Amino acid sequence: MYQLPDLAKLEAIVRDAASSNILPLFGNTQRRYKADKSVVTEADLATQKALQNSLKANWPAYDFLAEEMTVEEQKQHLRNHEQGLWIVDPLDGTSNFAAGIPYFAISIALIIAGKVRLGLVYDPTRNEAFSATDSSPALLNGSPIAKVAAPEKLSQCIGVVDFKRLPADLAAKIATQQPFSSQRSFGSVALDWCWLAAQRFHIYLHGRSNIWDYAAGDLIFRQAGGFSCTLDGEDVFIADVTPRSAVAAMDKQHFENWKAFLG
Repeated sequence: MYQLPDLAKLEAIVRDAASSNILPLFGNTQRRYKADKSVVTEADLATQKALQNSLKANWPAYDFLAEEMTVEEQKQHLRNHEQGLWIVDPLDGTSNFAAGIPYFAISIALIIAGKVRLGLVYDPTRNEAFSATDSSPALLNGSPIAKVAAPEKLSQCIGVVDFKRLPADLAAKIATQQPFSSQRSFGSVALDWCWLAAQRFHIYLHGRSNIWDYAAGDLIFRQAGGFSCTLDGEDVFIADVTPRSAVAAMDKQHFENWKAFLG
């Protein structure tokens, strides 16, 4: 039987990393573009290094995988998930961060024996820490995420849809037959899951996100009582670096109606 790290201790480490390495550079940092055209900044790299050092010092038994590693390095570390593996996105929403848009977060998940056992997503601009374990409810700054009533109909819902990564025919269907009231796309997968858990919007669709983007947020969302699957009807999380799609809603009927619309 495994014993999970103390969430309060982990949260303190994450808050310190954000205050030291992210907030001082917010809106005032140099960016560069990786081969996949995504953005990386000095804040990503400094935060990753700080978190890796702190996590290793406090929980030396667990391995470490982060976004700013090569794919081969990520695959190698992922083979060690049976004994415990941190999955870290040091700055999810880097494009927002570099542009001065306050929607980004640190995301940390702990995988043991192929399943996410703990997740923490910290939004430093709002000082909001979302967290959960696989045996406890989802929390916001240490208190259970408040339950909020969903709109009565799917047509009254706010949907967050990342059109960029959807098949063209599905994107066109959503744009022309719009089944919801209005649509947003915020730019941080980790925070998207947490905001959906808090019912700040109501339905969600992402065509392709990576394990470090969604591992913590998906656990927090599920522990808040949400419903999710891929576009193929599979569980969103797998212990693999292959990108995954996600269809989700907190309300079961909205989830079923959203899935049915997407086909």
